[in-house]
Amino acid sequence: MEPLNFMKLLENSINEPGLGWTLCFIGEDQSKKLAELTQELRGEFSQTGDGKEILSGFSYWGIGPTIAWNNACHDRFYLVMKESIESFRYRWSQLHSNRIGDRKYHYVSLGIGTGEKDKSILNLLLNSNPDLIYFPVDMSSEMLRIGVQQAIQETKLKGNHVFPIQIDFSLERNIIELRKLFDEILNNNPVIFSLLGNTLANFQRDTELLQSLSKLMRSDDKFLIEVAMTEDLNEEAAQKATKEYENAKSFREFVTSALLQNTDLHIDLNSVSFEGYVETDRAILIKILYRNLTGKKIDVMLPDRSVINFEDRDTIRLYLTRKYTSSGIHKCISDSNLIVVDSIHTLLEPRFKNGFGMALILVSPDTSSINKNSQIADNIWSKR
Repeated sequence: MEPLNFMKLLENSINEPGLGWTLCFIGEDQSKKLAELTQELRGEFSQTGDGKEILSGFSYWGIGPTIAWNNACHDRFYLVMKESIESFRYRWSQLHSNRIGDRKYHYVSLGIGTGEKDKSILNLLLNSNPDLIYFPVDMSSEMLRIGVQQAIQETKLKGNHVFPIQIDFSLERNIIELRKLFDEILNNNPVIFSLLGNTLANFQRDTELLQSLSKLMRSDDKFLIEVAMTEDLNEEAAQKATKEYENAKSFREFVTSALLQNTDLHIDLNSVSFEGYVETDRAILIKILYRNLTGKKIDVMLPDRSVINFEDRDTIRLYLTRKYTSSGIHKCISDSNLIVVDSIHTLLEPRFKNGFGMALILVSPDTSSINKNSQIADNIWSKR
C-alpha cells in the first residue's frame, strides 16, 4: 500500500463502520508491567494497607478493570463520578472562554478514562484549531480504545490526528520519552495537557507525580488539572468522604476488579473497607482495602503462578484517593513550579452540605523559576 493511501485510511478510520480501527502506540513491555504488579502483591503483612498493594495505574489495567470502571462511571448511585462528568462541560467552557479563547493548541490527555471529558475539551479546541492533534495517554490499552471511541465521537477530528499512546506516565523515564515524541511531531506548537477525574489524588506521592509531569511542558503550554475538594479538614469530614465510596456497589466491583483479573482470590465485596484520614493541612486521604475476614490464612495464586499467604486480618490496598483543601492543592501546584492561571470550583450535591466539590484548575509553567534555573545552570557551566 502506498503511504498516501495508508494516511487516507487512517484519516477515515474513525468514521468507518465495522471494527472501528484504533491505532495505538505501545510504549512498554507488558510482561514487565505484569511482573511489577506481581511484586507489589508480595508485600509484607499489614492491617493498614501499607504492605500488599495495587498501584494506581494497575487499578485500570486490562479489560476487566476497564469495563468495571466504565460501569462505575455510569452508575447513577455513584454520585461523585456521575456529577463530576455531568458538570465538567460547564466548568471547562468557563475556563475556555476566560483563558483559552481562539488560541490554537494541540491536546494531550493523561489518563483518558471514559473519554467523555476529552470530548468536551476537543469540541472547543477544534473550533480554533481544525488541525489539532490529539494524544490520549494511558497505561491501559483497553481503556484507550474505549475512551478514544467516546472522545472523538461526533467531533470533526480526523483519524490521522489521533495518536493513542499506551505508557505509564508516572515513571520519569517515560516522561522523557513522551517529551521527545511531542517534540518530533509538534515542534514548538503549544499544547494543553490534562490530568482529569481526580487522578492526581490516586498516587501516594502526588506532588512528585505533578513535578514529573510538569517537565512535559514548554513555556507556552497549559495544564488542566481536576481534583476533588473539601472545605473542612477534620475526622467528621473524613468519615463523610468514605461514605461517598462505600455506598456504591459498582465502585466496590471496580476496585476489586484488578484482584479478580490477576489472582485466584475469591472476591467478597463485604471484605472491602474504606478508611479516611486527615493529611495535615492538605487533604482527606481515603484508603480502600481488601481485608481477609475469613479467620484463617488464604493461599492466593499470583500471575506468575507463585502462591502467597494472605493471613487473617492482612490487607491489600486496592485504591487511594483524596479530597484536597484549597491550600493543599495550591501548594502541590506551586511545589511543582507551576502557577494557577484560573480555576472553577463547583460544589457537588450542595443539599448534603458536606463541603465537597470538584475544582478544574488551569496552570502554566512558572517562567520565573525556569529562568532562575537556567541562570544557575549558566553560572555553573561558565565556571568550568
